[in-house]
Amino acid sequence: MPTGLTKDVGWQIGVSRTLPHPLPVVWEFISGAEGLALWLGAGAVLTPERGAPYRTDAGVTGEVRGYRPADRIRVTRGSSTVQVALAPGGSGTVLRFHEEHLASAEEREQRRAHWKRVMDRVAAALDGR
Repeated sequence: MPTGLTKDVGWQIGVSRTLPHPLPVVWEFISGAEGLALWLGAGAVLTPERGAPYRTDAGVTGEVRGYRPADRIRVTRGSSTVQVALAPGGSGTVLRFHEEHLASAEEREQRRAHWKRVMDRVAAALDGR
């Protein structure tokens, strides 16, 4: 089976990085308005309960599939599912973006580039605080 293709969720991609910030700081940012705009889309507001809908300013819609404070957020985004997860890691916090149910290897590579850009923006925003 090709890299990134699974039997259960189709094509998927994950990007992670250890950020030199305490977990509560990363969580507050990633779950707040500025962080949500970076990884989910401008205008996104999440209600932390399963099934709650959201809509971005660009018209992307989805719903909350899971929300565990200081741990992870899982949402649908169109036909895919996105999860952002945090864990303590060495001298900071491991931040991971994972997306599954992608349509093809090409979409997987596009989303890999997207999540790397998002990670860079999140790291820069946190470093600038």
